[in-house]
Amino acid sequence: MRRAFYSKVVKYRKIIMAAFAVITVVSALMYPKVFVDYDILNYLPQESPSIVAMDLMEKEFDGDIPNVRIMLRDVSKTEALEYKRKIESVDGVMSVMWIDSMMPADMPLEMYPKSMLDAFYKDGNALFNVTVDSDKQLDVIPELYDLIGEDNLMTGSAVITVVATVNTVREVVLITVIAIIFLLFVLAVTTPSWAEPFIVLFGLGVGVIINSGTNLIFGKVSFVTNATGVVLQMAVALDYSVFLIHRFEECRKNAEPEEAMVDALVLSSSSIMSSGITTVIGFLALATMRFLLGADLGIALSKGVAISLLTTLVFMPGVILGTYRWIEKTKHRRLLPSFEGFGKLVCMVTKPMMIVFVILVIPSFFGSISNDFWYGGTHIYGPDTRLGADEIKLNKAFGDSDTYVLMVPRGEKSKEYALVRDLEADKRVTSVLASVSVVGPALPGDVLPDDMTKQFHSDRYERMVISVAVPTESDETFRLIEDIQKTCEDYYPGEYHLTGTGVCFYDLKKVVTGDRLKVNLIAILAVFVVLLFTMKNLLLPVILVLTIETAIWINLSMSYVTGSTLYFISYLIISSVQLGATVDYAILFTQRYRENRNVNGLAPRESVIKTVTDNTAAILTSATAVSVMGFLMWIFSSQGMVSQEGLLLGRGTLCSLFAVLFVLPGFLMTFDSLVIRSFSFGTPSGKGKKEEEKAI
Repeated sequence: MRRAFYSKVVKYRKIIMAAFAVITVVSALMYPKVFVDYDILNYLPQESPSIVAMDLMEKEFDGDIPNVRIMLRDVSKTEALEYKRKIESVDGVMSVMWIDSMMPADMPLEMYPKSMLDAFYKDGNALFNVTVDSDKQLDVIPELYDLIGEDNLMTGSAVITVVATVNTVREVVLITVIAIIFLLFVLAVTTPSWAEPFIVLFGLGVGVIINSGTNLIFGKVSFVTNATGVVLQMAVALDYSVFLIHRFEECRKNAEPEEAMVDALVLSSSSIMSSGITTVIGFLALATMRFLLGADLGIALSKGVAISLLTTLVFMPGVILGTYRWIEKTKHRRLLPSFEGFGKLVCMVTKPMMIVFVILVIPSFFGSISNDFWYGGTHIYGPDTRLGADEIKLNKAFGDSDTYVLMVPRGEKSKEYALVRDLEADKRVTSVLASVSVVGPALPGDVLPDDMTKQFHSDRYERMVISVAVPTESDETFRLIEDIQKTCEDYYPGEYHLTGTGVCFYDLKKVVTGDRLKVNLIAILAVFVVLLFTMKNLLLPVILVLTIETAIWINLSMSYVTGSTLYFISYLIISSVQLGATVDYAILFTQRYRENRNVNGLAPRESVIKTVTDNTAAILTSATAVSVMGFLMWIFSSQGMVSQEGLLLGRGTLCSLFAVLFVLPGFLMTFDSLVIRSFSFGTPSGKGKKEEEKAI
């Protein structure tokens, strides 16, 4: 059946190539229309309490939650008020909160409450809480930077979004260009022809363009998908075309080109498909996350790998048949040394390495789950960037702060007043701005000016703005939010709504923490099942998954040992991505080992030496590409989440490479009698691989 299908692929290759050319051009035109979302909170489930509260607030009130903080240095009250008017005049600025928002502007400074001055005007520095229209923030933030100049400071979620938007586009282009140059170098060294790297990259490029353009079907993609998708797809799918070309060259020795290509497809498709399917499943596990960023990345990556598989097995046969003479004319001498000596070294050290590896399984697992985490996006820019430096300086001047919005049912002024008093009693709460805190519980809120009245209450809800002296995200922040929720529950059980950036991060923590076990288990079980059916062996899936999973745990436990704080999203993503991207190496090594044992009749030790000799170059090619591309993201991305994901991917790939080359051979030799067996319809047989080869 496979032979009949691939015979048609070869026969109708010109039609297939023309169809792919049209699809590629259309996809290239679609790509610029794909919207990239840089706001991490947009991927919280819609049923999250903070998102429900945010949606309700948008329906009930005109104002929004402040998303920009601006600090002006060494300004008088008069100068600060003038700056405030200029900021308010910027198109897209919805509101600016300062001390005159709560007290008359002409009141002498000494008459303002000290808590208010500490929050908004301190040591000659003025701090404004600004609300920017999210639809206009790409234009507003640069204009605000121009307005305040280099000496003043600006932070906030809107600033993070805009900086990420501008920087990521530039950095993705830079990383992609460097990655392509590096891939050309790696392929030139590891392949026997100067033309082959360009042919492989051409096939990769077609797959990447089609995947990037067809992301338009999702309407939008996240900044993480946009920043990492192209690089990960190129790194993971690199070896598919290489495997096919090398099989074609082997088959060319005994057949004409077209027949040789059919043979090559039949012989290589099993390995390519099993590698690709495990990778797709590893990525698809991310789609089970309640936090929708995982689904965004997982679906886009799995689609990319599936497209690369289709490109390799359907489109590339025509490309290779059209260029094989060019490949032959540009052949060069082997640039890599023979790995036979390395194979003998592996045989000497693999069993001791296996023992050490087994000892590390439990401590590395506990180390991997003991990391400290960031759950939101407030720390994604470090002190070497203006945004990160501004955050540090602003917090030093005014202390950590954030703003929450609380909505409670209207009607009972005495209850509202009591709630405000209880909230203000918490030392971590700097102020609670509400109608009852301005006019008191005895007077109706309607005595306030109309513009202020609209800020405080709607037909159904009373709105309170809570200023807190805690970071946007920390353990103390999450404890304060729980305390505020408990206080609100005492007064308005099940009827209040609380939101704000810190509250959203609190919900995000609960969502992604619940995703951890589920995502990892689904990825492991799915890969296990695929390996069970492709390898037809009960023990091998256990060995392969344990080998790669331990490499993942060692990778993550390195962050624990070094005291690095991980972004929980990067932690979740790398657990699936490293499994999906590097289990291929273990599959390739194991399949070739079994082939050497069952088909070639070699002893276990000789099988390891031959497997290492024949396949180290291929494994190194793929692993080096994935690792270096990860390190490129780490080095060149100013966005902390993407940078950290790159570091974990680069380091994790090296851990998996070490495990496959030095540890896996020990497992294979130790359990050789069980490893070489295959089952068919429940009946064990030691001839599985041999019979498959004969059938082909």
